[in-house]
Amino acid sequence: MTTSVSSVQKTPTLRRLAVLSLSVVALAAGGAAATQPSSAATLDAAPQAAATPTTPPASYPNPGTVTGDIGVHDPTVVARPGGGYLLAHTGNNIALKTSTDRTAFRNAGAVFPNGASWTTTYTGGSRNLWAPDLTYRDGRYWLYYSASTFGSNRSAIFLATSTTGTSGSWTNQGLVIESRTSDNFNAIDPNLVVDASGKWWLSFGSFWSGIKMVALNPSTGKRSDATVHSIAGRNGGAIEAPEIARHGNYYYLWVSFDRCCQGAASTYRVMVGRSTSITGPYLDRSGKAMTAGGGTQVLAGHGNIHGPGHQAVFTDTDADVLVYHYYANNGASLLGINLLGYDAAGWPFVY
Repeated sequence: MTTSVSSVQKTPTLRRLAVLSLSVVALAAGGAAATQPSSAATLDAAPQAAATPTTPPASYPNPGTVTGDIGVHDPTVVARPGGGYLLAHTGNNIALKTSTDRTAFRNAGAVFPNGASWTTTYTGGSRNLWAPDLTYRDGRYWLYYSASTFGSNRSAIFLATSTTGTSGSWTNQGLVIESRTSDNFNAIDPNLVVDASGKWWLSFGSFWSGIKMVALNPSTGKRSDATVHSIAGRNGGAIEAPEIARHGNYYYLWVSFDRCCQGAASTYRVMVGRSTSITGPYLDRSGKAMTAGGGTQVLAGHGNIHGPGHQAVFTDTDADVLVYHYYANNGASLLGINLLGYDAAGWPFVY
């Protein structure tokens, strides 16, 4: 995220088109569960008490079993304080789903069932709002989400809050940050993280010069100063969907490399680096800085699982959980859930 716009950065024109493929799931005979890959390596996604492994499997596991309404794009999940889970994903006015067991998911309406007119400056009137990020903190849900149009960095990140998380209960808290065509970054794909000292931060970014971070005021969820930190980039290459999660003494910066939204031809893959400081430098396993294109691969396409990415991480009762979308052979974009283990050196892997 330190370079100017290049022609390769125009390819976000495709990245959100995949939300249209969600209709494929609804039309599939036998429902969404029928699109799940069949393999002996597929595990139950529901929480189960077990020791967290420290040795990676010999090959990438399939996503854990999920059923019901599993057509998603850019998913984010939070454990609800009273039990169960709330999921949000890219869709008209931000789509919601719920689950009681992290396995069976049901559609639960939209965040803004009456529309989000305040976003039209950035969306051109489209109802399709992108890449939400859910957090439950201080007695309410915090939802950061993106408004933009395909291939443009005339974009914005907004905040909404709710005490229940249900459709129609969300209050628009307004603009958090925007980008203009003169900027070298793209204000989409937000992620809220609270550091060990209690300070709030928002990472974001897609293509252009990479991944950025700004400090937030925890009272408002809005920016607390004008500083923009650069924490990852690929010199104009495809990088987006930051997610920062703390484990042990490290902050882990998760990103997606390469091409989303091309159905079974997608090359999206999940990468990670880590730092002892929230603002970096983030390094991969080999010691390469993520600002110089570094990143350690954690998950990539395998078998019938194509282009896994736009990941989110949350801590549940049994393990840290990786949530993402991937493409089935028929091009449908589906929910993927795996657990995370950490090897002896503290590097994460999926199981």
